[in-house]
Amino acid sequence: MSSVVKLLNKDIQDYINANLNTDLHSLLLKKSPFPEVSMQEIVQQIKGKQVAERKFPFLLKEGIIFPPQLNLEQSSSEKTALYKSGILKGNIFIDLTSGFGIDAYYLSQNFDHVTLVEQNTELLEIVEHNWNTLGLQANFINKKLEDFLKQNQEHFDVIYLDPARRDQQKNKVFLLEDLSPDILEIQETLLSISDKVVIKLSPLIDLKYLVSVLPDISRIEIIALKNDVKEVVVFLSNKNTEEIICSCVNLESGESGFTFIFGEEERAESEYSEPEKYIYIPNNSILKAGIFNLISQKFGLKKLHPNSHFYTSGEKKKDFPGRILEVEPVDSKNIKKKEQFNIISKNYPLKPDEIKKKYGLKDGGDHYLIFTQSKKGKIILKSV
Repeated sequence: MSSVVKLLNKDIQDYINANLNTDLHSLLLKKSPFPEVSMQEIVQQIKGKQVAERKFPFLLKEGIIFPPQLNLEQSSSEKTALYKSGILKGNIFIDLTSGFGIDAYYLSQNFDHVTLVEQNTELLEIVEHNWNTLGLQANFINKKLEDFLKQNQEHFDVIYLDPARRDQQKNKVFLLEDLSPDILEIQETLLSISDKVVIKLSPLIDLKYLVSVLPDISRIEIIALKNDVKEVVVFLSNKNTEEIICSCVNLESGESGFTFIFGEEERAESEYSEPEKYIYIPNNSILKAGIFNLISQKFGLKKLHPNSHFYTSGEKKKDFPGRILEVEPVDSKNIKKKEQFNIISKNYPLKPDEIKKKYGLKDGGDHYLIFTQSKKGKIILKSV
């Protein structure tokens, strides 16, 4: 009997649900009350439900089975998968590295024919079970990606990949040739069987490096969730594209997205100024894109300093992709102990914790204290 079938036993499911808030370390020390499943398997399901609650709550349904912790960690969140599903549509879709299948679940809903390829037999069994439980259909193929590509005769509208970003020693890797599969090695094959190839990559990947090694990029998406950059998604096309469109989004922030053409930053220039009435702090998707001069030019803002990446204006500019604070200058002598602020420190000698300690400040509250530099030197600004 497979582990999926065993775990679906009602008594086992009731036990799992009854222990969702139990300390897992103490639980692991106990003997499983069910001879057919180990306590490790039970704890794995509890961890899965805990992760699902914050990362993909659509799976908090009766009959869903969760994979080991590493597969949960590597899965996209429901929010980022849903965003990507708004970009892709067509007739025939294939996910060549389906993993736990979160991206495939959302992306597949815009396609008529769906195939999931996964070399891990147990993981694919879990995904197929979950999709059946959710009422979705797909062609599930338990093969190595390389073997599938050698045998494949089909053409796809969209190919999706999320390469493994750990080497055999479980260390994190980022360069495309170090991923599994090696994207540089298979990119031509992929584009010979699909009009569009979409690759999810590490948020740490360098955009200039990507453009230098992938000649067929048509689009790059930098996706942040609540100002935490989660992934860089690259679109390859077998149609010649002279310009690479780049989009920066910060999901669940209420901020506007920002789209630009790769290479615009090199042609953009910034003006500089001392702080005016408003300070602009770009979100992390903008900072990841490295468009420090372009954002200044597009919004008619002035920079404080080449290395600060803070911007300023006398009048408030709408739709800026980041925070906008109305500020006033502060003399360090007038900072009172035990005052409460959110501390921001950029291009400044002291880190936020060091600043709090030096001035005896409490963390939090509704106001910000910004420690940075303009071209004239160190400055402190307070939000009003």
